[in-house]
Amino acid sequence: MPRLFTAVQRAAILGTAAAGFVLSGCSESTSSPSRVSAPDAASLSQSPDIMDQTGRHLFRTKQWYDNDARQNPGDARPGSGGGGTNTGIYYHGGRVLRTGTKVAAVYWANSTIYTAGPAPGATGSGSADGSIVGYFMNNLGGSPYFNINSTYTDAGGLKIVNSVQYTEFWANNVNAPSGTQSVSDAQMVAMLQAAFDGKKLTYDSSTVYAIFTEDKVNLGGGFGTQYCAYHYHGTVTVNGKPQTVLYAAMPYDAAYASACSDGASPNGDAGADAEVNTLAHEIEEATTDPMGTAWFDHRGYENADKCAWSFGTRSLSGGLANIRVGTKNFLVQQNWVNAGSGGCAQTYP
Repeated sequence: MPRLFTAVQRAAILGTAAAGFVLSGCSESTSSPSRVSAPDAASLSQSPDIMDQTGRHLFRTKQWYDNDARQNPGDARPGSGGGGTNTGIYYHGGRVLRTGTKVAAVYWANSTIYTAGPAPGATGSGSADGSIVGYFMNNLGGSPYFNINSTYTDAGGLKIVNSVQYTEFWANNVNAPSGTQSVSDAQMVAMLQAAFDGKKLTYDSSTVYAIFTEDKVNLGGGFGTQYCAYHYHGTVTVNGKPQTVLYAAMPYDAAYASACSDGASPNGDAGADAEVNTLAHEIEEATTDPMGTAWFDHRGYENADKCAWSFGTRSLSGGLANIRVGTKNFLVQQNWVNAGSGGCAQTYP
């Protein structure tokens, strides 16, 4: 059973969560949170677990935020870059993926994870990924759902472009984790380093490398008990120079269905349908807050966190889905609109 937290316990976690997770994020191969570009970075800690009101579902974003802000929830923090001051989410001056988000997939397993997905050892363009997960990534950009992210801006006030490109995949079966094996952030970044060194993937600073695993492989060390997925960043060496790499840890959510799935499968593939739900969450957060220094609220919640496990109206596929992407229906959590007074929505406008 997943470890569940009451509101009081979650409040206590605010002061202690960093201790367990900083260890997995700090090594020679991963970067520590950027404290230089965060205006109020004197005192930082990680966000609490994000859960719905029933206490069933888990989410965690490796998000960093200011303790002082928690004491002043209505304070937009002078000097934070402004923007979104009346919508419930604030800009802190950091980087966003304004000109378009790219996604590359690493299917790190000894067998094909999702039906019609890439065979072990294969590499290729995103368009060659025949799985439901691949279809979603190939069609997410330009959708009314992803357009919600266009309500967010960069430091110059320019809107984020409604664009997602699924550029490439690697079905990595080299030293693939299995069973309930734990995989640290450092190990994930080392695997990406090997991918770049071996020309299995191309490094790009605006690409989110989504790392998928099978069964109960424990990406990050808390899958199914503390979170379902998360995004983060590390440091790799490319052409002799250190570079920041963005990645999303995407373990197999259907393995912990009570904590990481709503149970609906509009496309008849329970594993892929559950994964798409959390994948959407991480891609949109990595777009508006890739380094944990851009858009989040006074609690440290990023845009998708504010709508975690909130689906809105389910009007498609007999009530199993709430949005249409391409020609298929999906059930994904809503995203926070940074316009008007703010709020969760399935589409924008």
